[in-house]
Amino acid sequence: MTQTKAGPDITTGRLPEDVYAENFSDLHPLLEPHEAQVEADRCYFCYDAPCMQACPTSIDIPQFIRQISTGNPTGSAKTIFDQNILGGMCARVCPTETLCEQVCVREVAEGKPVKIGQLQRYATDHYMAENDTTPFTRGAATGKKVAVVGAGPAGLSCAHRLAVHGHDVTLFDAREKAGGLNEFGIASYKSVDNFAAREVEFILSIGGIELKTGMRLGENLELSELRASYDAVFLGIGLGGVNSLGLEGEDKSGSMDAVSYIADLRQAKDLSKLPVGRRVVVIGGGMTAVDIAVQTKLLGAEDVTIAYRRGQDRMNASEYEQHLAQTSGVKIMTWAQPKALVGANGAITAIELERTQDQNGSFGGTGETITLPADMVFKAVGQTLVQTDLGGSITLEKGRIVVGDDRQTSLADVWAGGDCISGGEDLTVTAVEDGKIAAESINAALSA
Repeated sequence: MTQTKAGPDITTGRLPEDVYAENFSDLHPLLEPHEAQVEADRCYFCYDAPCMQACPTSIDIPQFIRQISTGNPTGSAKTIFDQNILGGMCARVCPTETLCEQVCVREVAEGKPVKIGQLQRYATDHYMAENDTTPFTRGAATGKKVAVVGAGPAGLSCAHRLAVHGHDVTLFDAREKAGGLNEFGIASYKSVDNFAAREVEFILSIGGIELKTGMRLGENLELSELRASYDAVFLGIGLGGVNSLGLEGEDKSGSMDAVSYIADLRQAKDLSKLPVGRRVVVIGGGMTAVDIAVQTKLLGAEDVTIAYRRGQDRMNASEYEQHLAQTSGVKIMTWAQPKALVGANGAITAIELERTQDQNGSFGGTGETITLPADMVFKAVGQTLVQTDLGGSITLEKGRIVVGDDRQTSLADVWAGGDCISGGEDLTVTAVEDGKIAAESINAALSA
């Protein structure tokens, strides 16, 4: 193995080459037709379906499952795509265990819900394997032009729905590839076989959407110019900034941003060439923390610990994700917050954590400390909106864009959605719904 200069024990090729493919294989392999049939037959097809009410995009879940049970996966996919054009990716990454499946009648009665997410993937994968284009036809050209900034889930959803209405859309993205967090930000084992890129092509197949990559607000793209050149603008720009730990030594080698590392991992052609530490500590308690922890373990890290400042029941990562981490060999240390990064020769060697407590609603440190040896310390403590990109023209609240129920901002010709908006969630499915709602609002405004 070749030692890198990145830290005391950070190196590439920790595992035999064939192990990487096995470790990063599909987390939930596609159901076989017989399996899908059996699972669909477990559904009660509830009239007042709680699962449908729990779905942020309001997919008619009983309907699409009934269509699978009657041997019509194509019709099932159309039912899904009608409400969620990114239904394929959502079937892979959506936390169904805390949404539709959590309220499934079979979950409540038996503790074993219908596998809604896997059935959704079965239907959408079937459709995409058989068809190169979405099941929608672009509407008659309206002559209206809309700029969509950010080609992540919110932007893609908005652009597709606008194209359905016949508007010309220019889709801008700062990166070299479209897809947003679906392409750069999720765990690799959740989306294999280049699915994110294939889904982008599927969505763009409707026509009327021009994709321009390498275009970043505040650099070679200005909101004021977009407003002057287009009839409407939608912002799905995500959260480009990363919160720091606020500790001395964060500039040391081995102190890393989890989001950037996951992006590198997602784009790596050869995972054996990606350097990883032997001892890894992750600070945070959300999905990103779990994703980076599990993936570094799968890359060959021997000792991986998630340190979270409150109790495990307060972690933003779902119980399923927490269980996935623990069964992958990741340790979860609760009631511990970072206090100092310990280093030598410009590289991190350990992290000092302070024990915390919450007494009578008052959270704070106890003064007791523990030091964990670490070659890599990953920051997964949230992201922030890069406000300078907006030129100070849009109303913000707590660092997010303020929008109405129709996702319109304080500017009459600008809408926004995804996790960049106030109250926005870090979920693909809610971003898709934001894009859809905004597109309908934009269409109404342009049609008035």
